[in-house]
Amino acid sequence: MTELSLADGFAALNRGDLATAGEACKQALEADKKLVPAHFLVGLVALEGKQRQVAHEAFKSVVTLDRDHAAAWAHLAKLNVGEGRIAAAESALREVRRIQPNDPVVIELTGTVLNSLGEYEAAELLFERAHQMVPNNSSALMNLGNVRVFLGKIDNAVALFREAILLEPDSAQCHWGLANSEKAKDDTHIKTMQGLIDSGRQSKRSQGFLHYAIGKENEDLGNWADAFAAFTKGAQARRETVEFNEADEIAMFEAIKSTYTADWLTTRPPGIPDPSPIFVLGQPRTGTTLIERVITSHSKVLSAGELQQFGLAVRRAARHNEPKRFSRDLFLKAADINPSKIGEMYLKATAKQRAKKPFFVDKLPVNYLTLPLILAALPNAKIVHLVRGPMDACFASFKQLFADAYLHSYDQGEMARHHARYRDLMAHFHCEFPGKIIDVSYEDTARELEPNARKLIAALGIDWEDACLNFHKSSAGVATASSVQVREPAHTRSIGRWRRYETDLAPMVNELHRLGVPLD
Repeated sequence: MTELSLADGFAALNRGDLATAGEACKQALEADKKLVPAHFLVGLVALEGKQRQVAHEAFKSVVTLDRDHAAAWAHLAKLNVGEGRIAAAESALREVRRIQPNDPVVIELTGTVLNSLGEYEAAELLFERAHQMVPNNSSALMNLGNVRVFLGKIDNAVALFREAILLEPDSAQCHWGLANSEKAKDDTHIKTMQGLIDSGRQSKRSQGFLHYAIGKENEDLGNWADAFAAFTKGAQARRETVEFNEADEIAMFEAIKSTYTADWLTTRPPGIPDPSPIFVLGQPRTGTTLIERVITSHSKVLSAGELQQFGLAVRRAARHNEPKRFSRDLFLKAADINPSKIGEMYLKATAKQRAKKPFFVDKLPVNYLTLPLILAALPNAKIVHLVRGPMDACFASFKQLFADAYLHSYDQGEMARHHARYRDLMAHFHCEFPGKIIDVSYEDTARELEPNARKLIAALGIDWEDACLNFHKSSAGVATASSVQVREPAHTRSIGRWRRYETDLAPMVNELHRLGVPLD
C-alpha cells in the first residue's frame, strides 16, 4: 500500500479525491491516534462525503486534544446549528470568541454560523473582517453581499457582487447573487452568463445558478419567452443534481392524513402552553414573507426568520436519523411522542428569540407538514397559513432556485402533483382541527393591505399598530428569496403572472386540471 502523508491527504481533499484523503487519515491515525491534524482532516473528509455524524465526532476529537483549535470549534458550531442544537452551537461559538482566531477562513465560517442563527449584523462584521484580511477572496465578498441583501443594504450588496465577479468571473453563485439583487437594465449581464454556460466549464449545479439568473434578468426586461426558456433549462440542470422520490412523498402525505386526526389530538398529553410562537407557513413563494413582515413590524413581535428548529425537535424527540428531513417513518414515530417533549426542545432552541419580545414569528413554509404536532406541542401558538392561486404558487416555485428544499419544484408535473397533495392535506387539517388555522389570502392582502392586515393582527390577539402597514420601511433582516421584494410596499404585479407563460406551462396546467385543482 502506498504510504501517504497528511499533506497528501489535504491535497487529495482539495481535488475532491475523498478515498485517497481518507486513506491518508487512516495511515496517520494508525501511527499516532492523538494526531490533531489527522482528526481534523477526518472531519473535513466526512463533511465532503455528507457524513455529518462522523464529522461531528472527528471535530470533537480535535477540540478534546487541542481546546484552542478554532476551526474545529467553528465546524462544530455549524454542525450543531444544522441539527437544531442551538445551545451547543452557541457554546462552540463562545470557544471561537475566546480563542480570537486570525485565520480568515475560520472567521468567515463563524460568520456563516451567525448568519444561520439570524444574527446578521454580527455575521456582517465577520465577513467584512475576512474580506479586509484577504481582499481578493471572492467567497467572503459573496457572503458579505448576501448578508447585506438580508439587511436591506441592496446598493452596497450589488457593488460587492460586482467586485466578487471581477475576482472570480466564472463564479455562478456570484452572478446569481448579482442578478437577484438588482433589476436588469439591458442584456449585457445575460450575455456574459450565457457565455459562461457555452464555455462548457460550468458544472450542472453552476449551470442551474446561471440559467435561473438569466431567467430573472429576462423577466426584468420583459423578455418572457427567453425568461421561460432559461427557467426550464435551470430546472432541468437542477433536477439532475438532486434526488426527489415522488412515491416516498405520496406515502408520507398519506401517513400524515391517516395518523393525525382530531381523535389523535384529543388523546395527546398536554403540550407547553407558551403563547409566544407565531408560525407562518404554507407553500414557498406565496406571500409568507410579506405577511411575516406585516406581523413583525409590530413592536411586540420579533422576526426569527425561517427556523428549522421545530422539525429538528421532532427528529430528535423521535430519535430519527434518516438523511431526509421529513419522511413517512418520521411522522409515524412522532405521533407517539409526548408533545411536551417536542415543545420543550423547540422552546429551548428559541429561548433567545423569546427573551427579546413577547412574540416571535417562525416563517418556515414547510412547517405545514408538522402542523398537527405544533398544535399538540404548543397549543397556544398561532398558525397563519398563506393561501395563493395554485398556478401563481406553482409557477413562483418552478422559477425559483432553492437551496436544498422543495425538490419537487424542478419539474412541471411533479410541482403540480405536489401542490395538489398539499391542498388535500391542508383541507384535511382544516376539517380535523377547525378554528386552529388562520388562513390569509395573498391576493386579498396585496390588493387591500390595511383591512386584511388589521384582520390578521386581531386574529393573533395583538393590539393594532400602524407600523404594520409600513413593513417595507423595517430595517430587520430578511433571509429568504423575497429579501429584495419586501423592501417595497405591497403590490399586485405578481398576481396572475403565470398567464404570461400559459402556453409553456401547459404540462402544469393539464396536471392541475386532471387533479381537479382550480388554476386561480
